[in-house]
Amino acid sequence: MTKANLKFAVVTGIVVTSYITFTLVAVNVGFVQNFVFVWLRSWLIAFLLAVPSLLFVAPFIRHKLNS
Repeated sequence: MTKANLKFAVVTGIVVTSYITFTLVAVNVGFVQNFVFVWLRSWLIAFLLAVPSLLFVAPFIRHKLNS
């Protein structure tokens, strides 16, 4: 794992999980009083799942597709 791969995974994880969780919380919960708290909690969970997936699962899938 290189620094470039780590940076890519972190930045991609932040961007993608931010707008997906924002959209899903807005659709499913609505803009309630504690929207920001619910969204940030959901984002953190998604981010913690996405980054390891980008680092470990994505290379495996890329390898299998290129074989």
